[in-house]
Amino acid sequence: MREFDYTIIPNELINHELMNLVSAIHEYKGKQELFIEAKPDVLESMLEIAIIQSTGASNRIEGIYTSDERLDALVKFKAEPRNRSEREIAGYREVLSMIHESYDYMVPHTNVILQLHRDLYHFSPSPSGGTFKNSDNIIAEKDSTGHSKVRFQPLSAFETPEAVNRLTSTFNKAINAEKYDPLLLIPMFILDFLCIHPFNDGNGRMSRLLTLLLLYRSGYIVGKYISIEMIIEKTKETYYEALLNSSSGWYEGKNDYLPFVKYYLEVILSAYKDFSSRVELMQNPNLSKPERIRVLFDNTLQKLSKRMILEKCPDISTSTVEMTLSSLLKEGYILKVGAGKNTAYIRNMEQPEKLSE
Repeated sequence: MREFDYTIIPNELINHELMNLVSAIHEYKGKQELFIEAKPDVLESMLEIAIIQSTGASNRIEGIYTSDERLDALVKFKAEPRNRSEREIAGYREVLSMIHESYDYMVPHTNVILQLHRDLYHFSPSPSGGTFKNSDNIIAEKDSTGHSKVRFQPLSAFETPEAVNRLTSTFNKAINAEKYDPLLLIPMFILDFLCIHPFNDGNGRMSRLLTLLLLYRSGYIVGKYISIEMIIEKTKETYYEALLNSSSGWYEGKNDYLPFVKYYLEVILSAYKDFSSRVELMQNPNLSKPERIRVLFDNTLQKLSKRMILEKCPDISTSTVEMTLSSLLKEGYILKVGAGKNTAYIRNMEQPEKLSE
């Protein structure tokens, strides 16, 4: 039987690189409250956007899709789900909203995890919501020829309930002991949860919801305003590679947590950096709204769609964004790429940067 013990951190996690990541996250966390107090109205808009992004991204990782318009309507409670995909999306929205509102009161015991999984399938006729798997499952992958092979063998259905009880009990004891930083303990817990694979379906989405719950309970609430799930979606290949490397030898207790913990810390730091840059841009009193849009293009080599600009600057109206894009196009400062729904804009690198007087 696989044992869990978070009272002793593996030696490989006490290294210079990880400590630098933890230290950097602590620094951003220290500024977090100041940011939140500065622009409560704007941060409310950021929260609404992040909920939509997180719900969409976490489901897309599992191959569950709908249109942007339907996603927006479902998350904002303006529509009822029409099919299985939308029912699963609506369920994720329910649990995510619950975590946002009540994380202080949700100690991650087994019964809480089961209740969250039950609510994940609130709109589904499936009876499996809120119950552990009733048959053994495997994590498989397909090779280049299309043949499936077992990548990982999780715990059996018989072992699962007791394993989750021990997992949550030892984790809560370690958190309460305050011997080790939660930023190290949380990714370890999530990896162990994924390796147990306690449900017939929904394990990946549950792992991301639990990540937010545990981070919020430890004071790291950046995931409310910047979608951590979207960062994971954008780095999905790295995520699966880290999961593969850290799960090898897991059943025998010989796995290496380092790749997965390092990946998770990098994701959290990325979210904080994004949060910090957005708020600092909004707080700059020397920039008008059109100038802030110009700065967005100055700070990235990537294409920006109108939707992306509105998400990054939620206090700027659609009409202001459209007028500014039109002006920057005429100026030659940006270039238009794509058409229709795929329309985006990119900095014209052939034009010299505007010098400040």
